[in-house]
Amino acid sequence: MAEKKVIAVIGATGAQGGGLARAILSEPDGGFACRAVTRKPDSEKAQALKAESAEVVKADLDDVASLEKAFAGAYGAFCVTNFWEHFSAEKEKAQAKNMADAARNAGVKHVIWSTLEDTRKLMAPGDKRMPFLQGKYRVPHFDAKAEADAFFAGLPVTYLVTSFYWDNLYAFGLGPKKSEDGSYSWVFPMGDKRLAGIAAEDIGRIAYGIFKAGPKYIGKTVGVVGESLPLSRMAAMLSKALGINVKYVAVEPDAYRGFGFPGADELGNMFQVYRDFEKEVVGARSADVASMLDPSLLTFDEWIGKYKSKIPL
Repeated sequence: MAEKKVIAVIGATGAQGGGLARAILSEPDGGFACRAVTRKPDSEKAQALKAESAEVVKADLDDVASLEKAFAGAYGAFCVTNFWEHFSAEKEKAQAKNMADAARNAGVKHVIWSTLEDTRKLMAPGDKRMPFLQGKYRVPHFDAKAEADAFFAGLPVTYLVTSFYWDNLYAFGLGPKKSEDGSYSWVFPMGDKRLAGIAAEDIGRIAYGIFKAGPKYIGKTVGVVGESLPLSRMAAMLSKALGINVKYVAVEPDAYRGFGFPGADELGNMFQVYRDFEKEVVGARSADVASMLDPSLLTFDEWIGKYKSKIPL
């Protein structure tokens, strides 16, 4: 048998990278090997990947030399950042540059960069409908990734434009909250517009599909989504699956930004972009492309069925 092509997976113990790592490992005869790149190789999640035959290596996104070692000899590299770990757009850009530089120096044959669009292009600088954050960003974790696209220019890269994780309902505290009358309120500044969403694991499986397709997607931007649904319909699905009454409550973005939890202003701006620019955001993402690359792509209803036990009630 030909030697397997090594895919170095950044964030292999996280959401997107974890989905890719598991996808590679689930196909031992698929021609690819998983190199799980993590800061904590002794962690329970890293050791679980190792037990499934992943190669686990230590590297830090703030240390380009460690990334070069992690990418050495790899055919592919999956590059992703976690804004929510530090809430800094500048740090996110610096880490993206480190990954791009390391991939270039290591001679990686195919890089997938998990990115998002620059929301500042959707409105004029003087538009007052939402505040600038961190000095110059509308939605820092979108805009910084978009700026970082330039670092990957010249590499054999696929730009993978992702969507809102449904997993945020349990992983980020964005699930329904119990009200005094026993019902559950689900509050977002989305009006009646559709939210482009996806299961985080599917992003990883889509990335695996892109690697398997070879050069077809090099130099391309691929926008993916599981489903784009209005919050009222999602609330009805949650009600049915969880056996509770979930009421979608639409608020204005200013109110949401004022809720005061860490990242409320960031998320308020993000959901306002999803609301005010529904056509552009939904149009930049394709469920058909996603399901072609990942035949097991989950619908929101299927995702609830699989993960409802994790949603805190």
